[in-house]
Amino acid sequence: MAADDAPSPAAGYTAFGLRAEAEKIEPGLHVVATPIGNLKDISFRALSTLAAADAVVAEDTRVTKNLLAHYGISTPLVAYHEHNAAVIRPHLLARLESGAKLALVSDAGTPLVSDPGFKLVQEALEKGLHVTSVPGPSAVLASLVVAGLPTDRFFFEGFLPHKSGPRRARLAELAQIPGTLVFFESPRRLAETLADCAAVLGPRSAAIARELTKMYESVRRGRLDALSEALANEEPPRGEIVLLVAPPEAGAAEVAAADLDAKIEAALGSYSVKDAASVVSAETGQPRRQVYARALQLAAQRGK
Repeated sequence: MAADDAPSPAAGYTAFGLRAEAEKIEPGLHVVATPIGNLKDISFRALSTLAAADAVVAEDTRVTKNLLAHYGISTPLVAYHEHNAAVIRPHLLARLESGAKLALVSDAGTPLVSDPGFKLVQEALEKGLHVTSVPGPSAVLASLVVAGLPTDRFFFEGFLPHKSGPRRARLAELAQIPGTLVFFESPRRLAETLADCAAVLGPRSAAIARELTKMYESVRRGRLDALSEALANEEPPRGEIVLLVAPPEAGAAEVAAADLDAKIEAALGSYSVKDAASVVSAETGQPRRQVYARALQLAAQRGK
């Protein structure tokens, strides 16, 4: 048999120094969770799927290339990110329609959480194509279980607005959600975000999870006001940050009319009537409609 006629080696991966042959997978889109830091956190099913796929669709091919190389996987990579998604997505869908087996991954963790994978999955499903999940690591869940905050209900917001005004307005909208709030945040904006959280949400318990599963993993816990004060006097931390904030206390105490007016007046000094009502409602636990009505009255009196 000539060298060119030799059968190609079976797709596989290497783990614990042993070479394993990948199991066959169905044609379609396989949404594969990958490690958020520690490469040992990947599952055998994920490795087998990545090795058996015709291509791995990755947000950042440089990151995924390192993962594949670590486990001896030679599957070709295709870049798919927010800047090229509109152009690349039709080509990926065409490949899927022709029977290709594609593995979709994000930079880290579970795809579709703060990455452009949603539209690809949505359009694949609209075309009746097979989509399956290969579950695994998630920064949201990894941070939630070590934060020491309630886990029965939680709300993942992702990244808040970059500027303080819109950020505070969004926090006011989230303030009455009866569950732990989970945010992703840039290290350089963390101190400012904590200050806004403290101002809008009050002295709730919170946790800052940093570099989860990596060598310098840390979880810092405390009240929002204390954490805000501490971070304001420190250098910005390094690494990936997840910020978690406890839910509002059940049955917030009624606020005296005079105190409520004082808070509204103070908020009107910095915000529009609408935003002031949202901020004060979040801070006091009072119904937003009621606060807004009173804010309108006070704003009208100011204009006289």
